[in-house]
Amino acid sequence: MKSKILVGLQFFIIFLMILPLGTELRHLYIGLLLLVMGIAIGLLAIKEHKRGNFNIRPDIKENCELVTSGVYAYVRHPMYLCVLLSMSGIAVIYFTYYEFILLLFLVVILLVKLFYEEHLWQCHSSFYEEYLKRTKRLIPFVF
Repeated sequence: MKSKILVGLQFFIIFLMILPLGTELRHLYIGLLLLVMGIAIGLLAIKEHKRGNFNIRPDIKENCELVTSGVYAYVRHPMYLCVLLSMSGIAVIYFTYYEFILLLFLVVILLVKLFYEEHLWQCHSSFYEEYLKRTKRLIPFVF
């Protein structure tokens, strides 16, 4: 139930962020660059998954495999990074307090989701502890 609420909140905030609400475009090229970088990271992450292994909720699927190759060799949560970069791009394009407040809420939701997922993986896989030592959560070499 917790994962469904977190995913629901995540998509609700994203929905609110992509509504332009009559605002003018401010920093279009910087925003588009962030948006494209986010989408590229998301596509690289999806490419690494075997069929049926990908899950939008932080719950661990039965018989799922820990993915540690490709972009997952650098960050444990590239899909969250994808969402944060893409939605940061949207916030920069529209550049309003409304967008940045929503972006902060999205960051909080994704961090809660991320820590919850990591806790589940630690209980599920003995290899996860080693993977934690080799990678960062969201930002390669930093966090």
